[in-house]
Amino acid sequence: MLYDLAVGGAKVGVGSMGIEDTVTIDGHATYHSVFEIKGGFLFLKVNDILESWFEPGSATSHRFSQHLNEANYHVVRYFDFYPDRARMHQRGIEERESVPEPLDDVSFFYFVRTVPLNVGETYTYTRYFRPDKNPVIVKVLRREKIKVDAGTFNTIVLQPIIKSGGLFAEGGEALIWVTDDDRHIMVQLKAKMPVLRTLELFLKSYTPPTIPPE
Repeated sequence: MLYDLAVGGAKVGVGSMGIEDTVTIDGHATYHSVFEIKGGFLFLKVNDILESWFEPGSATSHRFSQHLNEANYHVVRYFDFYPDRARMHQRGIEERESVPEPLDDVSFFYFVRTVPLNVGETYTYTRYFRPDKNPVIVKVLRREKIKVDAGTFNTIVLQPIIKSGGLFAEGGEALIWVTDDDRHIMVQLKAKMPVLRTLELFLKSYTPPTIPPE
């Protein structure tokens, strides 16, 4: 999935999200997904790369990395998850408690595509990899027909809320538009960011998988 990136209403970059390959981690087959946004203007630049290694079907994460460069904010983090023990290890920090079926910031995108999305319902999950940041809340707000470069789509509008900060932080008023069909492809995203004001993604193109997901 390729996106136009807009900041403050002006198109200033690109975004992408997709499955790069499959990797076996601790005996578990995982999809390796990369989510990237790059662009900006003047001193308001963003170049974020998030990578996740998660199980097909459940979206349980086994590995997660963040390379965040937003204006003057720069951070790199690596996480390894051990779902069987509900533990995680952030590199450079000692192992600590996690949850049995952890979701990270990228695998969450794929997980939400697999659940029922009934308008008017609010779904609550305790699967975010940092236990103190649970629950994850997904509000299904409405149906809406929207037009982007990739075409015109009937969509379902979601409001995800995660206490961790970032795109789906409480108070960030993030919204996601996904196709109103079995694929639930993300067509549009809008979120308020502390540094970058309003960040938006609009779908430019979508390449279906060559091998159907399990």
